[in-house]
Amino acid sequence: MAATDETDWAGLMVAVRDRQDKAAFAALFRHFAPRVKAFLMKSGTEAALAEDCAQDVLATVWQKAHLFDPSRASVATWVFTIARNRRIDLARRDRRPEPEALDWGGDGEEPDQADIYEAAQETARLKAALETLPEAQRTLVARAFYGDLSHSELAQETGLPLGTIKSRIRLALERLRSKMS
Repeated sequence: MAATDETDWAGLMVAVRDRQDKAAFAALFRHFAPRVKAFLMKSGTEAALAEDCAQDVLATVWQKAHLFDPSRASVATWVFTIARNRRIDLARRDRRPEPEALDWGGDGEEPDQADIYEAAQETARLKAALETLPEAQRTLVARAFYGDLSHSELAQETGLPLGTIKSRIRLALERLRSKMS
């Protein structure tokens, strides 16, 4: 199938979503992969990483096709939203400092019992503070921090708008800070 302006991208995406149609996905891949790569490169991503990321984005399109809803967004909007979120995730990952090497006690010293007790108390306070959060906030905080999910992944998983996810997590963290201080 030739990629033209008249191509029914939504129809192809629905075929992927409903029937795991590999030919439809191949057409989507041929059309969107180079465009996603170009988009990523324009945002400052180097070519090799942009190509890997574009393939990852299209793999996500295949894996999450069941989430596509043509009434909510066009295929291009949906694909480029995934690409933008992936670019943000890459930027965050690249900005994270490497953790310092931890000394795991090769010198034979036992941990101070007071430190162990204090850590246990902090853990208990945090658990109690988490239990005071509304269920919607508590669930999102748990999925974000214990499930190690990004805000965009939480939005895709729950179907909630990204702004709602961010607001709920921000409010939850503010409540936890006030409870813990």
